Amino acid sequence: MEQRFTTNSPAETEALAARLAARLTGGEVLAFTGGMGMGKTAFTRGLMRGLGAGDVVSSPTFAIVNEYQGRLTVEHFDMYRVTGWDDLYSTGFFDYLDTDRVLVIEWSENIAEALPEGTVTIAIAPGEGETQRVITITGWKGEL
Repeated sequence: MEQRFTTNSPAETEALAARLAARLTGGEVLAFTGGMGMGKTAFTRGLMRGLGAGDVVSSPTFAIVNEYQGRLTVEHFDMYRVTGWDDLYSTGFFDYLDTDRVLVIEWSENIAEALPEGTVTIAIAPGEGETQRVITITGWKGEL
């Protein structure tokens, strides 16, 4: 199932993410695609606020993975610098699969072959203005 949304500000993107967060049960893999500055981290910030963790999100570019605790535990990966299987194994990514943690993966296109079945893809693209985004969510069962 594919759902498409248009947001006109980072706050609207975060609100959409909070709606998704309310429906998470644990174990989901959320794979983001979209260029630099498209709002992947803003979406993650909205997820965490929706899970009751507050304003805890920072881009994990240098750490590769950040862990956040709210109603559910979230592992926030940045795969921007991952260029092969050795890099991917070194992130610990595979240790988190099949757990009750929600995996949020920025730059998921770099590890597309490793994403498990049932992954929810969140593609963020520019819209008609500087802050407008077109967000396409594929693989989510149910309405947002």
